[in-house]
Amino acid sequence: MKIALTGGTGFVGGALAKELVKNGHEIFILTRDARNRNNTEKITYISWLNNGDAPEEELDGMDGFINLAGESINSGRWTETRKKRILDSRISATREVMRIIKQLNKKPQILINASAIGYYGTSLTNTFTEDSSEKGADFLSTTVQKWEMEALNAKELGIRTVCCRFGIILDRADGALPRIALPYKLFAGGTVGSGEQWVSWIHLKDVVKGIIFCMDNKKIEGPVNFTAPSPLRMKEFGQILGKSMQRPHWIPAPEFALKALLGEMSILVLEGQNVVPEKLISNGYSFLFNHLHEALADIYKR
Repeated sequence: MKIALTGGTGFVGGALAKELVKNGHEIFILTRDARNRNNTEKITYISWLNNGDAPEEELDGMDGFINLAGESINSGRWTETRKKRILDSRISATREVMRIIKQLNKKPQILINASAIGYYGTSLTNTFTEDSSEKGADFLSTTVQKWEMEALNAKELGIRTVCCRFGIILDRADGALPRIALPYKLFAGGTVGSGEQWVSWIHLKDVVKGIIFCMDNKKIEGPVNFTAPSPLRMKEFGQILGKSMQRPHWIPAPEFALKALLGEMSILVLEGQNVVPEKLISNGYSFLFNHLHEALADIYKR
């Protein structure tokens, strides 16, 4: 297949591009700095989102689009300016994907769009599946809701559309785990906040494998929860992390201190949601890592 990929030089996109190439697909990565990258036999870099770019001229004949573009939510305090950048980066990238698709003579069969479990809002008691009607009202939730609305416009063009609602993606080098693991590395890890908040996590390898599974399975569309089948309370998550790193779990991080340090961004560690990947399971997806100790053993293997 020929696949156009935005965010293909980022955390998830980079890993996905490698796996797609390994599986024999031809990848066209849309990036702002295409001129500084070298094309290969299976990967072509195409310039987009710069003044004068017309990526549609090089993208006719794509079988699928995968849109992972958007500014990281983890890399700084959520000022009003930064929140605007987080939202605008997602909306503008998705609108540009839709503009490109509309210009193509041959429409792609599928659009896979990044999303997040923040859609559901936070809860200590509810369990969320793709059929859950609950929506949150915080910044993260409203951002995700607007993001999905833009992507779902592809359905009007007859394109199968999948919104990947990512949980906390675990990887040793990038994403949330290095930040969560840092106190343990310094022998200062412990329960974060009350410890009762849910952590719905997923290994990066399952994210990549799951995206390809959704791409290949024509029955799957709409929202898809990308979380492992066994979410945990934060206290248990920390205990297993400490054990995996051979570090103690003993110094608590109180809620008031984290709110003072992180501001509104503290919602990422102080609140959560219990999310079940019902659609992946019911369609026969087999997780590489069902349980946290298995995922961390793979991530921290020596």
